[in-house]
Amino acid sequence: MIHPTYVVIGNPIAHSKSPQIHAAFAAQFADHPYVAGFIYQQLLAPLDGFSATVQGFADAGGRGANVTVPFKEEAFRWVGEQLTERAAAAGAVNTLVRQANGTWQGDNTDGAGLVTDLLRHINLRGQRILLLGAGGAARGALLPLLQQQPQSLSVANRTQSKAQQLLDEVAAPWRHAQGVSLPVLALGFDDLLDEVTATNLSQYDVVINATSASLSGERLPISDAIFAPNALAYDMMYGKNQTPFLAQAREAGVQQRVDGLGMLVGQAAEAFELWTGLRPEVAPVLQWMREQI
Repeated sequence: MIHPTYVVIGNPIAHSKSPQIHAAFAAQFADHPYVAGFIYQQLLAPLDGFSATVQGFADAGGRGANVTVPFKEEAFRWVGEQLTERAAAAGAVNTLVRQANGTWQGDNTDGAGLVTDLLRHINLRGQRILLLGAGGAARGALLPLLQQQPQSLSVANRTQSKAQQLLDEVAAPWRHAQGVSLPVLALGFDDLLDEVTATNLSQYDVVINATSASLSGERLPISDAIFAPNALAYDMMYGKNQTPFLAQAREAGVQQRVDGLGMLVGQAAEAFELWTGLRPEVAPVLQWMREQI
């Protein structure tokens, strides 16, 4: 039996597109010795058996793993203190890297994948960014977005206190460590919806949906007026058809509308580079994935 050297661990896992993505990346370096024997498969872990599953994979010679729902927080705890800065900020691990001494380092490439995809469309430096949602997806994105040196970054959530907690836990320590005074602001969704007049609403150059609203077909309670002229609307979700959030943005007159498929491919490229030291080309794989939807 040939054991995989890399896996994606989750439950459920049959739907994961990671094996196809990483196979396409590996094909770009078919003659490179670092990719020799690159075998990437899905690995189903029992809901109460993540640690045992990772250990069994490691014992069989595993070298790296992606981690997906519902195990990202458990993977964060499993690696202990061996966390990258962005994983520590995210409070979750989606990539495990086997170290030379046999231990495992936890990383989180989700936010980096988002930023890489955004940079294909817009320069984030000096922009006014609005992040919708304050859950795990938003937490993973926050530090990589701050590192792009925007003009300001606001987080809006149905419960404003949760947005403030996210900024207190992630943005405040980073700003203190970096010695920067980049403006950050916590908002409630009510602050983005003025039914009488839009004159008091701030406008944003980049609006990112990190909520799960698009999964359930919900529209977000936001005013069309929050989008600045030439704004970019980004939804971390993706599908065959335009997501509800991007449909809202289209109705608001936003011309640049991007879904999260590029984030999916981008975060995988970050992981591939961590494991192999090789940076794959994202564009052809993204195009191929788009055709498969």
